[in-house]
Amino acid sequence: MPRAGLTADRVVEAAAELADTAGLGGVTVSALARGFGVKDASLYSHVRNLQDLRTRLAVRCAAEFADLLGAAVAGRAGKAALTGFAHAYRSYAVGRPGRYAATQLELSAEVLAASPGHGRMVEYTYAMIRGYGLGEPDRTDAVRLLRSTFHGFAALEAAAAFHAARDLDASWARMIDALDTLLANWPPAGPSPTLAP
Repeated sequence: MPRAGLTADRVVEAAAELADTAGLGGVTVSALARGFGVKDASLYSHVRNLQDLRTRLAVRCAAEFADLLGAAVAGRAGKAALTGFAHAYRSYAVGRPGRYAATQLELSAEVLAASPGHGRMVEYTYAMIRGYGLGEPDRTDAVRLLRSTFHGFAALEAAAAFHAARDLDASWARMIDALDTLLANWPPAGPSPTLAP
């Protein structure tokens, strides 16, 4: 019988909080049950198993992240959109590390198609660079570049892996300047490089 007051939403919210404090790997049914003061079996009335819990967590966090990205690019174009998007990305990835990690989980095609947050994340990412006038395949290449750059910087910052005396915010601002310059002057496509054997 489900414990009074426990709902799937409460369980997933607790999982999000636990992810931020203990890391995504620390999110287990047992850890959540301990937090609620119940037996593991009590949670299985609300989530099927750990995979179901992590899937629900990923979908919830993607919606949360998408809300921030959407607000950051609304009514903006060009460098203003890039800057807003970048700041929202870094803020979420560094400030909510477990939730951010959940948005990076590999999900089935069916789950992704049904997840409005994941769809909006893609939509806002492409909207952010629309002002630069890139067509395909350059647009997708640019999105991959930006995602890799923001993800890499945030991951290194969260791990306290930057050791130079240079202020991180100053480096971040210069990085955005450089990305804006690159997007505004995107190089024309050349022949595909050949890889050495």
